Amino acid sequence: MPKPAPSSPCRPPLGPRLGAALAVAACLTLLSPTAADAAAPPGPHPHAALQQQLEELVRTPGGPPGVIAVLRDGRGSRVVRAGVADLATGRRPAPGDHMRIASAAKAFSGAVALSLVDRRYLSLDDTLGERLPRLPRAWGAVTLRQLLHHTSGLPDFSRSPRFMQTVIADPRHRFDSRRLLDYVADQPLRFRPGTRYQYSNSDNIAVALMAEAATGTRYERLLEQLVYRPLGLRDTSLPQGHRMPRPYLHGYDVSPPAPPEDVSEVLSMSGVWASGGIVSTPRDMTRFVRGYAGGRLYGRHLVREQRRWIPGAASEPAGPGRNAAGLALFRYTTRCGVVLGHTGNTLGYTQLIAATPDGRRSLTFSATTQINQAMKPALLQKLRAVQENFVCALLRHRR
Repeated sequence: MPKPAPSSPCRPPLGPRLGAALAVAACLTLLSPTAADAAAPPGPHPHAALQQQLEELVRTPGGPPGVIAVLRDGRGSRVVRAGVADLATGRRPAPGDHMRIASAAKAFSGAVALSLVDRRYLSLDDTLGERLPRLPRAWGAVTLRQLLHHTSGLPDFSRSPRFMQTVIADPRHRFDSRRLLDYVADQPLRFRPGTRYQYSNSDNIAVALMAEAATGTRYERLLEQLVYRPLGLRDTSLPQGHRMPRPYLHGYDVSPPAPPEDVSEVLSMSGVWASGGIVSTPRDMTRFVRGYAGGRLYGRHLVREQRRWIPGAASEPAGPGRNAAGLALFRYTTRCGVVLGHTGNTLGYTQLIAATPDGRRSLTFSATTQINQAMKPALLQKLRAVQENFVCALLRHRR
């Protein structure tokens, strides 16, 4: 990237069960700790009720084999976990385990884009027509702001029949990530840009492409320069293939009465890229959300722009409490107060990352199966209630 301008083994068989899971997932998607990150010292557990809730979640039919939550404030971290990271070994989930963060990766695209706006490489009012003229002319008036707000009207490539057929036929297919929008290039905008909210995976692909066009630097490199390094993320990456770094939380398709099926390494991440392909750890995601939600990556004027909320606009899946959408960031208003963050779900994983607006208190919550409104609505309702209780514990707890 140029100097910134001055500014503040063999493919597994694809059976009917996994094929069905992939079809839905395609539509909906797709080191030792430092002293500051170390868990609180042993002693009486202040979160016994939270522990019980996680255990109940794991016991629920269709529930995740494992759950791990990390609550952090200025004095340290508390890890609450239930179940296992790997059904084959019985190993417990750990903060250093890798996992697919799914659509929480959209927050990373927001971090890159807003950092580039802060450095004057981009403007929130830049359009697709200006930055990416190869895209359909009908999309040309869509702005970066609208992409980050999910008000662009772009058709969702991950819902394209041709895209879904490719994934189902070959889950490890290597897509050209920078051509994913070609799957919907023959489609018009869903609505006039800026007039409606509609969550779309295409938005964040376009954001990453705009960032590359503005800097001449690959998106993966921009992540390293603008997000990973400034926030100290050592175990976060955007892979193209299906392999997971070791150790990792195994993700499962849980569809009783069939036994859980390990789907951790079924899908190629090239087909989701900037919209959901990042692999990270609970520890790194704690660092990320504290810095991102706390506004540490760019100036206060952009933080204010980012926090222009669309009431009722929910993340996917919906987060705890009442949801409102900002620029690649959501506000979750719970009975105990407000946190900012993002959610995500993909085959085998469901995520929530959240922090107070000052970034001083944070929660990461990771479950090892996919939970959303379309697939498991009752379980999602239960999950959101548990997540809200964790937010309340985060906001009320004083050590």
